[in-house]
Amino acid sequence: METDAERRDNPLWTRDFTIITLGTVVSMLGSTLTWFAMDLMVLDYTGSTLLFAVYSMVYMLPNALAPVLVGPFLDRFSRKKTIYTLDFITAGMFAVLAAVIAAGKFGFWILALVNFTLGAISGIYNVAYDSFYPLLISEGNFRRAYSVASTLETLTLVMVPVSTFIYKTTGILPLLCANVLSFLTAAVMETRIRTEERYISEQREERAVSAEKRGFTDDFREGMAYLWGEKGLLAIAVYFLFSCLTGGMTQVVTLPYFRKAFTDGEYIYMLVWGMSSLARFIGGIVHYHLRLPVKAKFTIALTVYISMSLLEGGYLFTPVPCMMVMCFLSGMMGITSYNIRISSTQKYVPDGKKGRFNGAFNTINTVGMLLGQGAAGTLSTFMGERVIVVIANALSLAAAVVFIGGAHREVAKIYNTET
Repeated sequence: METDAERRDNPLWTRDFTIITLGTVVSMLGSTLTWFAMDLMVLDYTGSTLLFAVYSMVYMLPNALAPVLVGPFLDRFSRKKTIYTLDFITAGMFAVLAAVIAAGKFGFWILALVNFTLGAISGIYNVAYDSFYPLLISEGNFRRAYSVASTLETLTLVMVPVSTFIYKTTGILPLLCANVLSFLTAAVMETRIRTEERYISEQREERAVSAEKRGFTDDFREGMAYLWGEKGLLAIAVYFLFSCLTGGMTQVVTLPYFRKAFTDGEYIYMLVWGMSSLARFIGGIVHYHLRLPVKAKFTIALTVYISMSLLEGGYLFTPVPCMMVMCFLSGMMGITSYNIRISSTQKYVPDGKKGRFNGAFNTINTVGMLLGQGAAGTLSTFMGERVIVVIANALSLAAAVVFIGGAHREVAKIYNTET
């Protein structure tokens, strides 16, 4: 455990870290208010799991391309400016969507087009944010910082039942307007961050020294070569490809399953998965104060990966109270694995390569999600939702054993570090 003196000498809650945290919470609150209501609106409008899968896929498709395309760019230019500019653009997008719906121009393909655009924005934003956020963390505080991030992200999920209630009583327009305000507020706050992005000048100096002209393709190849050359990072990335494939498959079929299986199934869905959110919130607070044994982090992570696959693969076959317990356990494990993975990898990767690494990693994750959504949408036409969930989690379990377990020395070198 850290001493009080250590925390005073090297505080986590600096001015810039506080700003980015508050700005992120504001934008996440608005997003959470909107995204679940939009999912319900698409399901209400189409009544089709397949079209719901298509709607989800058009969001993920640009997410798969944008991170790799912009990763090298974000190692050479300002990530802060990218973040607040995209928040301003997102506010404008939701304002346009609200105006279209208010004018009675609502349609599935209009929604799909908006979702595609928002997916492209999200793909760029996530890489910029993931690469900028570590620069605002003081030395020795990575574990605590990512515990704060995960806890607050989970806390914003309390807006899901609020979103559902507002959508079912007044419609989607008030939620879209609230989202516009939240993104505008976050963007203005983010412009006040003062942290100097030193990696920009370092990258320029490297290019000035080099006699050859370097461009985007050189940076892209360098980023992929870095990931390929780091066997531990590569094993983690490949495992998360399958983990996200599982997430994509289950995301497409879980909400439709609850709506079919239960009266007012969206509320049962929120009750069950609310337990996972509660667990992640509690776990985030615990990890803020708790320091895991360094040498045990890899073993803990692998155990969690396997256990989560077993819990999430079987919970739909149990009564609702058992579902709640299993989701609580899964959520507690999920926050543990997230904290180990994100704090370890972001500390391990040099600042000048974070954009390229996060771009490649996010693209791999998004490709997994996209493949999973497409597979689940197709399978749903002739197979039950619960069977799809079992198949998805069996793939995730196998990937954990093969890729994480099979590269235990290389992955342990990354995970078993002090963060």
